[in-house]
Amino acid sequence: QKATHSESSQVKKSQHAEEAIFYMNCRAAYLAVLKSSLENIKSKEQLSLVLQQAGRNPSQKTVNKYWTSQTTSLNFDDFCTILKQEKPATKTELLEAFGKLDTDNTGYILHDELYQVLTMRGERMSRDEVSSILKQGDFNCSGKLDYNKFCDFYMAASEQCCKTAREKLEVDSRLRQQQFGSQTETFSSEGITLPVSKPSPRISRKTDHKVAPTKGDSRTPSRPSSAQTCKAAVSTTITMGASSHRNTKLIEPDTMKEWQWAQSKGCFYLEEDGEIISHKYKLHLAQRSAVCITIKPLNIRQVEGKSCPWLSVDTGLYILRENETQEHLQLVNFTEQQTKEMFGWKGELGSGVYWLLPFTTGCRLKKVKPQITGEAKLVYRGEDGDLALTKEFRAALLDIFETIDLDGNGLLSLEEYNFFELRTSGEKCDEEAWAVCKENFDMKKNELTRQGFMDLNLMEANDREGDPSDLWVTLLSLGYNKALEMTEACPFVIDIYVEKCKPRIKAMYLEAGSWQLSRAVCKSVVNKGEAKVMDGCENIIVHTYKAGRRITSVIENKSENKVIIHVNNEQSKNCLSNRGLTVFAVEVAPKSMMVSQHVMPLNEQEECLYNCVHSLV
Repeated sequence: QKATHSESSQVKKSQHAEEAIFYMNCRAAYLAVLKSSLENIKSKEQLSLVLQQAGRNPSQKTVNKYWTSQTTSLNFDDFCTILKQEKPATKTELLEAFGKLDTDNTGYILHDELYQVLTMRGERMSRDEVSSILKQGDFNCSGKLDYNKFCDFYMAASEQCCKTAREKLEVDSRLRQQQFGSQTETFSSEGITLPVSKPSPRISRKTDHKVAPTKGDSRTPSRPSSAQTCKAAVSTTITMGASSHRNTKLIEPDTMKEWQWAQSKGCFYLEEDGEIISHKYKLHLAQRSAVCITIKPLNIRQVEGKSCPWLSVDTGLYILRENETQEHLQLVNFTEQQTKEMFGWKGELGSGVYWLLPFTTGCRLKKVKPQITGEAKLVYRGEDGDLALTKEFRAALLDIFETIDLDGNGLLSLEEYNFFELRTSGEKCDEEAWAVCKENFDMKKNELTRQGFMDLNLMEANDREGDPSDLWVTLLSLGYNKALEMTEACPFVIDIYVEKCKPRIKAMYLEAGSWQLSRAVCKSVVNKGEAKVMDGCENIIVHTYKAGRRITSVIENKSENKVIIHVNNEQSKNCLSNRGLTVFAVEVAPKSMMVSQHVMPLNEQEECLYNCVHSLV
């Protein structure tokens, strides 16, 4: 175990070091072209130049991909995102590309042939551009290009660009101290400084809502520098003991054995941009009754030795009433009571239709850099030459089946299967296609069995002659990594107990958190949390509410103007924020409110101190 811990520590240290180097190169390249980190890239030419300083050699097609007709500017966050996607070409890749032209494997390409390829195929170069390459004497001789030497020259030139930019950054202390958009620095347990970016950097469009720039800057930084003036502030401190559930009423569904019961499963899925989507439900009650509603992570079977990271993810439900006379759904209540990993609410509901909106803070369900070196095997050929699913893949498929079998009857209805299809392929299976499935795979009562689901995946592998690419697309979209671990999803189960009638629950959608959910979260915190008026600014109120082991703060702006609020958690201890940042800033529109952050203990076994200062910039 000590050896395993040591190896894990080394991997983590290596990962931190790689990220630190990456962001150092980003900074160096950015400041080699722009005067300030808060200055935006304002043209295609600037974008191309900054990319070159980072060791890339972008084609016009690449530049156009990120600078469209609607783009007006790109900030530092956008630049980092682009660099992550546009990896620098390696010498091996370059040699392979040239090797396809050098069919005789001579190590040379005739100039005439190169002219023809570069000016007539793919993204065409002009003859002048090709001529400028062929005039270089170091790798051209007797009408031929020595592409091995050319690759060496290309790699050296790219590295020199990066090196020059880094050296400029090192010798200029003013540049080193620049603030970088939403990039803030934190110290890892290994003592390596690395930047942390906001979850989803975006490209500025003409249609985007603009933030008013501060004097001297082209945009308002996500992390205001210490030089900026904070006009007013409010501080909030909350302490949570180790694994404490103080002030929490325990839910005891076991005491309601005579009540009628309904259940549905669902799942939170993490998108590429960090957004979380989940199932949304309708609840029907025939008459007024006492009700108990709970939600918790679903404990499904796992391959021995595999971790279950989703079991630590916090879950919640917001209960909204459907009312035809109102434009918005009416917030009834939410699951604020907690027993271990289960959150619940107990009260009385009238007859009618209710929406149940699942919720997670995102503190423990977020994108992580994969540390997987290999790739799990999904299929193999038996002695008879036929394809078969590996034991590990079969186990993962059984877990997937348990998750998408929303009603828990051991079968997949067309409706349940279509939630799976929408998530993995973006398309639905119609009645005609379902009839074909019925002819080819095991079904009961027009619903797909576990074995039928297994055979369907085996058929997909056979269709690709054993190529697992499509199978991996399915697995990755369902939150699995290459080691067949579910790290970017959290299956959950909802239980509903009703005293006087049979409840009916039905999954309606699989989508991102709606504005209705955001509004419900804000309203619940405002209704039940502690309100503090910002000193010196009576129109700005910070509401803070602790439910179980999570803390949520909401900023309410009653003024006629938008405001920028600086949020500082530097004095907090053992806290994990959904923002992923210790210091950041948010913009709050006039006459509105928004969630500032959600916070949970980083280590449940230790005391957690939440000390947050909200300041008006």
